[in-house]
Amino acid sequence: MTEGIAYARAGLLGNPSDGYFGKIIAVSVRNFRARVMLEESAELVIVPAAEDEERYAGLDEFARGTYLYGYYGGVRLVKAAVKKFHDYIRSSGLALPPRCFTLRYESDIPRQIGLAGSSAIITATLRALMAFYGAVIPKEVQPSLVLSAERDELDINAGFMDRVIQVYEGCVFMDLDERLLRAEGHGRYEPLDPGLLPPLYLAYKPALGKVSGRVLNEIRVKYDRGDAFTIEALRRLGELAERGKRALLQGDRETFVRMMDENFELRRSIQEISPANQEMIAAARACGASAKYAGSGGSIIGAYRDEAMWADVRRALEAVGAVVLRPVI
Repeated sequence: MTEGIAYARAGLLGNPSDGYFGKIIAVSVRNFRARVMLEESAELVIVPAAEDEERYAGLDEFARGTYLYGYYGGVRLVKAAVKKFHDYIRSSGLALPPRCFTLRYESDIPRQIGLAGSSAIITATLRALMAFYGAVIPKEVQPSLVLSAERDELDINAGFMDRVIQVYEGCVFMDLDERLLRAEGHGRYEPLDPGLLPPLYLAYKPALGKVSGRVLNEIRVKYDRGDAFTIEALRRLGELAERGKRALLQGDRETFVRMMDENFELRRSIQEISPANQEMIAAARACGASAKYAGSGGSIIGAYRDEAMWADVRRALEAVGAVVLRPVI
């Protein structure tokens, strides 16, 4: 059996400027993963994961699941990844051995709460396919391939952050300069030492599931119509990531932590924040911790000072219905 694994992720600075030629610092979160398994078989078979089976206790359960997670499961993500892999191999003039496979997948990444569960399935599929066929796709190309599976095949509004950090893992600074992307097809990706980061917590509310691409459409519409305020806010978000990288390299964690709060305030100026999401932000900040979106909503990430503050943050967030953990990077 051949397998591919990809982990959840959290954005620390700059998001959501990654969809608008900005700059980002993000981390992989090894507490959660997507796993894709391939076994050689006579035909190509994709087996739906247990959570994608269309079985419900009744209409109420069906309606709740549709409200939280939309109409789509993992099969379409796997199919898009397989197609893009095939297209890349063909366009590159590479030859693959004549093998078929049965593909199974699983994921424990909480769904639709901004931890990049969808791109993790695609990234894990791509890794499994490369291993199964012995194909080599340059590392810097892989995030663009994953993104094209979502954007081109599935019409998902997404940026580079999730795909880059899931391919590179650890902690990465991303410069997504438009000229570089157009010329090379990828940005400049710089791994950073995770040991430079302050102590971090991650929290999410399972009941806040939603389709992230739909959430990000609010910013996309403003950007596409040339809204000056939105464009300037996105520029400043990217600048935060650049400044944050310098702060980390200089050992200035205090400045980095303040920037995480500033990131959220900039985002709030261009995107509506639901009361349930704001409740998590307020609960963490009331304990003295920083707090910002980990992705597109439903989960937050921030820094705490010491064990006493960690205990306070955990109690406060659990009191408002959140699951709280320390991310393993």
